[in-house]
Amino acid sequence: MSEISIIVVSYNAREHLERCLDAIAGSEHEVIVVDNASSDGSPQLVRERFPAVRLVELPENRGFGAGNNEGMRVASGRWFLLLNSDAWPVGEAVGELAGFGDRHPEVGIAGPRLLNPDGSLQRSVRGFPTVWRLATEYFFLRKLAPGTAALNAFYGAGFDHRTVRKAEYVMGAVLLVRREAIAQVGGFDERFFMFSEETDLCYRMRRAGWTVEFYPEAEFVHVGGASTRAEWGRMYREQLRGHLLFLAKHQSLYRAERARRLLVRALRLRALLFRGERAATYRQAAAWLASENAKALIESSE
Repeated sequence: MSEISIIVVSYNAREHLERCLDAIAGSEHEVIVVDNASSDGSPQLVRERFPAVRLVELPENRGFGAGNNEGMRVASGRWFLLLNSDAWPVGEAVGELAGFGDRHPEVGIAGPRLLNPDGSLQRSVRGFPTVWRLATEYFFLRKLAPGTAALNAFYGAGFDHRTVRKAEYVMGAVLLVRREAIAQVGGFDERFFMFSEETDLCYRMRRAGWTVEFYPEAEFVHVGGASTRAEWGRMYREQLRGHLLFLAKHQSLYRAERARRLLVRALRLRALLFRGERAATYRQAAAWLASENAKALIESSE
C-alpha cells in the first residue's frame, strides 16, 4: 500500500496538467489522473509523457467530486492528496502535509497554504454558507468590514494564514484526505457538479468527529480556473446551485428558497452596477434563479 496517493482530476486543462505532473510524477507517491472526457489531448499527454501515472478515462464529464471519487476508488494510499490540475507542490509539501496528518490522528482533512503564481497568498479558508453569509457576499456587505466575523465569515474573516488552525472548510484546490475518514463518511456527494463539493465534505467530516485543519508549513501553487474559464456562465450558475444544494441538504429547503430569492435580487443589482460580460453573467444567472423554485433548480442539470 502506498502512503500517499495523489489524485488529479482534469478536464481540458492540458497545459496546466503537464506542469502539475512535471512536479509530482517522478515522486515516490502513487499518482492517478482521472480525465473527465477531455477533448484537448490530455489523455494522450499522460500516456506519452508520464507512462508511470495511472490514467482513468471517464466517458463523460460527471464533475469534480465524481472524478475524485473514481480516483479514490482505485487508489491504494492511506492518504489521498486531491490535487487540482492547475496546482503543484512547493518543495516537499506533499510529504510535509501528510506528516502533519500522521501526527494528528483526529485530522480528517488538511489543507495547505496556497500561493498565487506570483508567490502571493491565496486565501483558502472559508465559512459554511448561511442565508446571512450569502447576503454579506452577494450584496458586498463584507466590503464594509472585511476583517469582522459578522460581515465576512463566509470568506474566513481575519483567518490567520500563518499558523496551524482548525477551519470550517478549506478550498478544494488541494486537500489531504484520510482514507479512514472517507471510509466512514463517504466520498463526495456527486450532486455537486462543480463548487461546494468540498464544503459539503468538510461539513460531513466535522459532524462525524474529524477535524478540518489548515497547515501553512506545506505550500502549493494554485493558478485557478483552469477548467472553468471557458464555460464561466454555466460554472457560475453551478456555484449558485451549489449554495442552494448545501443549504437544502444541511439546513432546510425553506432556507434554500430564502437564499434563492435573496440571490435573485443581489444579482439583478450587480447586473446594474457592472458592464460587459460580467453584467451579462449576473443578468443570466438572475434570470436562471428566477425561473424556478430552489427545489427545481437543485434538481436541474445543464
